[in-house]
Amino acid sequence: MDAKDILGLPKNSFPSSADKKPRPPKESQRKPDGISREVYALTGRMPPLMPSIDASQLKKKHPPHEKITWQWLPFTNSARKDDLHLYHWVRVVNGVPPTGDYSFAKYNKSVDIIKYTDEEYEKHLTDPMWTKEETNELFDLCGRFDLRFVVIADRFPSSRTVEELKDRYYSVSQAILIARAASSGDVATHPLIKEPYNVSQEMERKRALSMVLSQTRQQERKDEEVLVEAKRIAELRMASKVTEQPQLVVASNADAEVTERAVPGETISPSNVQPPSMVVPSATDNASTLASLRMLRVYLRTYALDQMVQASNSSAGLRTIKRVEQTLQDLGVNLKPRVPTKAVCAEHLELRREILTWLNLQKQVQYKEAEGSSFRDGSYGETPGTPKDRTFIPDSMNFGDIHKTVVSSERVGKKDQKRKAHGGPPTSAHKRPRKQKASDL
Repeated sequence: MDAKDILGLPKNSFPSSADKKPRPPKESQRKPDGISREVYALTGRMPPLMPSIDASQLKKKHPPHEKITWQWLPFTNSARKDDLHLYHWVRVVNGVPPTGDYSFAKYNKSVDIIKYTDEEYEKHLTDPMWTKEETNELFDLCGRFDLRFVVIADRFPSSRTVEELKDRYYSVSQAILIARAASSGDVATHPLIKEPYNVSQEMERKRALSMVLSQTRQQERKDEEVLVEAKRIAELRMASKVTEQPQLVVASNADAEVTERAVPGETISPSNVQPPSMVVPSATDNASTLASLRMLRVYLRTYALDQMVQASNSSAGLRTIKRVEQTLQDLGVNLKPRVPTKAVCAEHLELRREILTWLNLQKQVQYKEAEGSSFRDGSYGETPGTPKDRTFIPDSMNFGDIHKTVVSSERVGKKDQKRKAHGGPPTSAHKRPRKQKASDL
């Protein structure tokens, strides 16, 4: 008895070495050429983030006639104003050191600060809120720190905000440019004149930015929920507007068909035909269309014009829309403007509305003429629905006489109908002989 018998385990419960699955062999990555094994191990066998130098460049051999040495030589930097001499290792070919400016001097970019004279200050730059000493100190710091106004405000001796320092600097520079220019057109394209600094707008921008940055997570969630709900409401409105348009078109088509039947010369009952309603698209339709288009960040003006034309034609039938387009063609106006500017699109929509109003007035006139012609023809002289085969019954007759008279008149009417159906009035030959009574004999 062993431990397996005590635990109640079978003899072969543990897998043997033969049952183990073999591990897949690791893919061996070959070390690239031109790099040592130690450096390649430091990369973790991962591709470098930056593109490496081609291996052919690493093993490139120099021409045999060039003798390259590295020497510790002094150099000067043109970006410095103190002519400081520093030293660095320089690659020297055939004993000739390189000439020219320091290679990193080209990255030294500075801002051109406008300078003014005392006479110009007294004539153009006086300000009761600023002294001359403060203005001179401001321009010295701007030239020293390259218009980094946050640093300038920290170094400025008096307590001035960043917006005040910016406003003073840009207002002085703008005044000097205008004073030195021969005419206003010479400096109209200058950035300081074309886009002047607005201190109130800058303060409002920073205030709004601080409000956004100081929001809590709960306020951010509420704002997101409001935006999602607004988007959902806008989508529902658009969907309802799309479903309402076919119904309006069907109703307007039915009205147009009824109205077009009412032409002069035909007799139509005015009780069955209703006058066409004067439905002219208003500016609210175009306003709602523009509001829906503003949800799109970018859209073509021709697309906006098509949407507004569809909104204005939603209350008209298909025949009316075709008549509007035919009228535009008769007037020599394109159905779509060639240059769809804002003013051209507005005039085009206004012309369509006026044509639609004119067509509706035409329908009204046709309806009135048809109604007047029907009355002139006298087709409404007799009262409609009055039976012509009824016999007049005087009031003096009693109920029994009335009943007999009505029954007899109905029988006579039926006999007349039968005779007409058989073709012609009956003759004496077809009559049955009447039986003689005793009183006749």
